[in-house]
Amino acid sequence: MIEILKAILFGIVEGITEWLPISSTGHMIILDEFVKLDCTPEFKEMFLVVIQLGAILAVVLLFWNKIFPFQFKDKSKPVIEMDKIMLWCKIVVACIPAAVIGLLFDDVFEALFYHAFSVAPWLIVAIALIVFGVAFIVIERRNKGKKAKITRLEDITFQTALMIGVFQLIAAIFPGTSRSGATIVGALLIGVSRTVASEFTFFLAIPVMFGASLLKILKFGFAFSGMELAILAVGTLVAFIVSVVVIRFLMDYIKKHDFQVFGWYRIVLGVLVIILSLCGVIQV
Repeated sequence: MIEILKAILFGIVEGITEWLPISSTGHMIILDEFVKLDCTPEFKEMFLVVIQLGAILAVVLLFWNKIFPFQFKDKSKPVIEMDKIMLWCKIVVACIPAAVIGLLFDDVFEALFYHAFSVAPWLIVAIALIVFGVAFIVIERRNKGKKAKITRLEDITFQTALMIGVFQLIAAIFPGTSRSGATIVGALLIGVSRTVASEFTFFLAIPVMFGASLLKILKFGFAFSGMELAILAVGTLVAFIVSVVVIRFLMDYIKKHDFQVFGWYRIVLGVLVIILSLCGVIQV
């Protein structure tokens, strides 16, 4: 029973941090230092990735009308909405940088940033949290009073999508950066409105996380024990439920506020990670 409760906790943290630009990876690494799942290292590695499927299903549910290109107005003949087809083409383009680099150098980056630093691996997470926290504050203050150049999803060009994809690549390389944080920072930097930047970031996560989850499951295999299957199912379901609430909150929040509060949170958390690590409380 205790392992199910731990899975619920991981699901809650995943559901909150996946969509708020505060680094789900950083939080999950820190949480893992305090809440140890009683499982094999191979299962835990797979679990921390596949649990994101619940978060992705929340995006699919909430934004179905914006992303599904086939409308069945007439039962005999579906209508294809080309603007949504084009949106998916742009999403694919934005995925190219991370996909190419990830396929070619995934093992290299994982070995470099997760295993090679025997003394201070926590420092990478802390620095990423702080640097992108500062970036949010600086960019939001620079943009204050300025009108965004891109205020609709339809206005995102293929060039803009590719540039946002490059920022996503940064998150794929450096743990603690935050995929949503990196893409939102990149989008804001090139003149995309907060709402459009957030929505495009959500949509961009769909193929990225589905792909990552599939690869992890295939690598792990399908020989789950009953307890492992229960942990995975509970964690994913909780991540889904929490994600629905958090995404709705974020979309309402940014209509009246900017992202600076998340920047300050990242800085405080990064400093806290450094302090706790130097004191020997955590060993991330």
